[in-house]
Amino acid sequence: MVVSITRMRIRRWWFLPAFFLTSLRAARQAARAEGNVATSLLRERHRVFWTRTLWASEDAMKTFMHATPHGPAMRKLLDWADEASLVHWTQDTSDVPSWEEAHRRLQQSGRLSKLNYPSEAHNAFRVPPPVVTATSQTHVK
Repeated sequence: MVVSITRMRIRRWWFLPAFFLTSLRAARQAARAEGNVATSLLRERHRVFWTRTLWASEDAMKTFMHATPHGPAMRKLLDWADEASLVHWTQDTSDVPSWEEAHRRLQQSGRLSKLNYPSEAHNAFRVPPPVVTATSQTHVK
């Protein structure tokens, strides 16, 4: 199994409507994609969003990543986000990792995404742990 974690902070509130619409489309796409085992979203304060997906194979994950609407959405994040990072890892089980484990892995072996307007926190790779509440997460699949 391949786990994929992303974290992004949308830099201005006026990007949020387009980001929400694009994110919902991409989440539905992921949930329906061949090889997707699980898809979860986490919303935090200050325009911070996490994704957590579990895939049967790296090929399935890459096929999803490049397909529409996700592929074009990644290019929009160059301008929409001021913080963005990601991490992928393989595991033997189909257990969905906790958000705390996602954060630990992101800090341990994650990488920064290229952005046109990176924040100081982005450049320093400062990623606070996620704040998870009962209403902040959505399990799409």
